[in-house]
Amino acid sequence: MEHWIVAPVVIPAVIGALIVMTMRYDVISQRVAGLASSIALVAVTVALLVSAASGNVESYELGSWQAPFGIVLVLDRLSALMVTVTAVLGLAVLAYAVATGWDQRGRNFHALYQFQLMGLFGAMLTGDIFNLFVFFEILLIASYGLMTHGGGRMRLRGGVQYVMYNLAGSTLFLFALGTLYAVFGSLNMADLAERAQQLPEGDMALMRVTAALLLLVFVLKGALLPMHFWLPNTYALAPAPVSALFAVMTKVGAYSVIRVYTLIFPDTLPGIDGLIRDVLLPASLITVAVGIIGILGGRTLARVVSFSVIGSMGTLFLAVSTFSEAGVAAALYYLIHSTLAAAALFLIVDQLRARRGHSALRDQAPMPGAGLLAAMFFVAAIAMAGLPPLSGFVGKLLMLKAFLAEDWWVWGFAVVLGTSLIALVGFSRAGSTLFWKPEDASAPAPEPYDAEAGAASGWGRAVLGMVLALIVALTVLSGPVTRYTMATSAQLFAPQSYILAVLGTPEARAARLAADAEAMAGHAADHGDDAEHSDEAGHEAADHGPDHDAETPATTQEGH
Repeated sequence: MEHWIVAPVVIPAVIGALIVMTMRYDVISQRVAGLASSIALVAVTVALLVSAASGNVESYELGSWQAPFGIVLVLDRLSALMVTVTAVLGLAVLAYAVATGWDQRGRNFHALYQFQLMGLFGAMLTGDIFNLFVFFEILLIASYGLMTHGGGRMRLRGGVQYVMYNLAGSTLFLFALGTLYAVFGSLNMADLAERAQQLPEGDMALMRVTAALLLLVFVLKGALLPMHFWLPNTYALAPAPVSALFAVMTKVGAYSVIRVYTLIFPDTLPGIDGLIRDVLLPASLITVAVGIIGILGGRTLARVVSFSVIGSMGTLFLAVSTFSEAGVAAALYYLIHSTLAAAALFLIVDQLRARRGHSALRDQAPMPGAGLLAAMFFVAAIAMAGLPPLSGFVGKLLMLKAFLAEDWWVWGFAVVLGTSLIALVGFSRAGSTLFWKPEDASAPAPEPYDAEAGAASGWGRAVLGMVLALIVALTVLSGPVTRYTMATSAQLFAPQSYILAVLGTPEARAARLAADAEAMAGHAADHGDDAEHSDEAGHEAADHGPDHDAETPATTQEGH
């Protein structure tokens, strides 16, 4: 499977470029190419997941440049899980956008969508932290275009805010990378993991600064308080199918925290000494509280769902902050669940807007198809709130089990259980207002929002039903999925296999260096021989030089 590791990055890159160059004005061709690419990506990522399930870690050296000097992509259980979840969600959202006509509201939707997937896959597979920055920028540039897809003053204003926050995050990322390279002299993650263990005590202060800067960047991407301000407006104002895809984008921040702080800066590393845990834990607790309060105070269903994403990210980071095998395994299961639940809720928002012209929480008149849509909302809301019997409950149960080993388990229990109850109240209020209360004629009418977009077609509801079916499948298959996440967590906390897959064994590295030195010596010797032959030729020419010089004037003189 070594050469297939690069396929999730190459396929959307090639298809996106082809769409821009050859299919820009033909929406049918764009749809065929986009859907074919997404189906191929699902097939490839599932094959990679099956390969990674064996426990083997594989690396792919781009251009055959060996690590740590070249760029590498690495496939382990974590990266395989992330790319598979992204590919499945990407196919579902693209199918919904095609079914409801959202993709026709701009010429570049399909190209931007492919480049967005390219950035997501690259960020999850890269073994080089500088290229993590590069792929961040690719997915962010594509997301800027998707965010403003379809136009509109409100959407453009939300897009500007989104751009400004993420530009600030990118600047911080560059500062962190500069400091990291100054301290370690490398940006390869496996190489950094080895060098961090051997760092002199005098450089540990700079290492802590680097770890803190990187954490700030990652929690900005993951919308953890106080870096969450960009998310409510962005997700509420973006086209709902785009917001559904963005549900996995915040998870890239969580993925980065898990990867970097189990591989390069583990919590037990001298100089770190619990620094990351001490920051993540209180920030996560407060983020959950802010998200739940937002659910209660949201005036539109779009904002309610956006704040529920913030609350779910706080819950996810709370499990990660344990930095234990059980906690990270629970976080990974919950990551899959919350991604699917948030995507389903945003698609429901789009269905509601297609019928109402808005998603404001006010007394409503009856609308066609409300029974089926209400049932779908009921399922998605239960899942997001974490109530039994769906996968949200399983994820939170795994978290509670992991919290028992922590000193602060009482706070963890109180937050997880309390916020589930409050989220249920908030979603119940929203659902009863939207689907069951009669119209209040005295209430002011809200401003219409994309009433013509996201047509409430049967195909759109069918795709939405498939996303909900994935949540049910995750619940039914919770045993195998949990075993996979436990194995993934165990692999993360034993990073030697990752390091060996990227850098090789010490003996192999020594042999490789010796071979390189021998090749360089042979190359130098060849140049030396060439130089010697050149000198001999020069001496021979010098010996014959006077004769030629003597003959030439004579010949010239005879000519004259």
